[in-house]
Amino acid sequence: MEMKKQPFAIPTVCKMQNRIDPTPDYQRPPAWSRKQKQLLMDTILRNYDIPKFYWRKVNRPDGVQYEVVDGQQRLRAIWEFEADGYPLPKDTDPIDGHKVAGLKHSQLPIEIMQKFDEYSLDVIIIMDAIEDEQENEVRDMFLRLQNGTTLKAQEKRNAMIGTMRDFVRQTAGHPFFASCHFANSRYAFDHIAAQTIMTEINGGPANVRDADLNRMYRENADFDPAGKVAKKVRRVFDFLKAAFPEKTPELVRYNVISLYAIASQLIENYVWQGLHTPLAEWFIAFEQERASNELLADIDEGMGDVALIEYKRLTSQSTDTEESIRGRVEFLEKRFFEAYPTIEQTDPKRGFSHEQRLAIYRRDGGQCRLAVKCDGVKVGWDNWHADHIIAHSKGGKTTVANGQLACVDCNLSKGAAS
Repeated sequence: MEMKKQPFAIPTVCKMQNRIDPTPDYQRPPAWSRKQKQLLMDTILRNYDIPKFYWRKVNRPDGVQYEVVDGQQRLRAIWEFEADGYPLPKDTDPIDGHKVAGLKHSQLPIEIMQKFDEYSLDVIIIMDAIEDEQENEVRDMFLRLQNGTTLKAQEKRNAMIGTMRDFVRQTAGHPFFASCHFANSRYAFDHIAAQTIMTEINGGPANVRDADLNRMYRENADFDPAGKVAKKVRRVFDFLKAAFPEKTPELVRYNVISLYAIASQLIENYVWQGLHTPLAEWFIAFEQERASNELLADIDEGMGDVALIEYKRLTSQSTDTEESIRGRVEFLEKRFFEAYPTIEQTDPKRGFSHEQRLAIYRRDGGQCRLAVKCDGVKVGWDNWHADHIIAHSKGGKTTVANGQLACVDCNLSKGAAS
């Protein structure tokens, strides 16, 4: 990876703003407070040194020529100050005898404004290389440069390499997250998405602490986004979006993980069609009951429901451990199935046995009975599917009576449409 050092005057960097991407996908979003920005401006105006910037040279169709590998918080602070986005602190000491406290850039004395304009930023340019190799090296450099800073764990995971990282990012963009009651601050959606994916990989509640998620990213760097787990994750989030189509105050972080686990089990083992609204209505009613119980417990410790008090403990202590998540999920599942006792399980046996397939084939005379892509074509023994007449996911049993012969094209067409 070839690099070269190049000085840039601040006015030049400000004019280049539309050519610089401060947040390529491995970067964290803006995170600095106004106080941090003001301190940087004071440092520059006093002509003190600041750390080097690292930019990657690119050639993108949108006209971008550089991506910021390190220094995006400082760069944004400079751009914002130059555009009068914030003033210096009101208690700033004079600079070279000039009062600057509380002033914005355009209000600075000419002498001080000149110091700002003449300040040179040291930029390390990472030159073009073979794209895939450079991508890996740049992400590695980003993590090394951030070592020891206040990057959150999910921000570091976002810079990791692999298809698991890409799938988490994709999942975090699912419309369901627009219904949640927490903001996507510092990759919060990615963090919850990663926890739910780990829950799915585990087949149920699991430890989803940062160390566990880091391991998931490493061990699944070649994760298949078209595989069984990925498809199931998408189905569960589609289910949850249908259940909660609008912004829902009850959808706080720990509740999303619990609801995901419940929805995943419903889809896996129950006749789940039509359960979106019942699940949402029950959950909102439960949350109202829980809030009322907490008020009673606050008034008098002996008045609250003991089971709900224990549930509150599970939502407030070690919420990312398997024990806590499993306790919450089992408690909520019990309440939900008590409220809806007639929910039907699917037949645990999904695939037809050899004997059942033979009986279906002989009964149907080797002809396709589904006939959605053909006119009842006759097929050979090695080229057909045994299809559930009443879909397995809708409670259909895996029996000869509920089976029919389907040619491959018809059955695949039916599956794609369902």
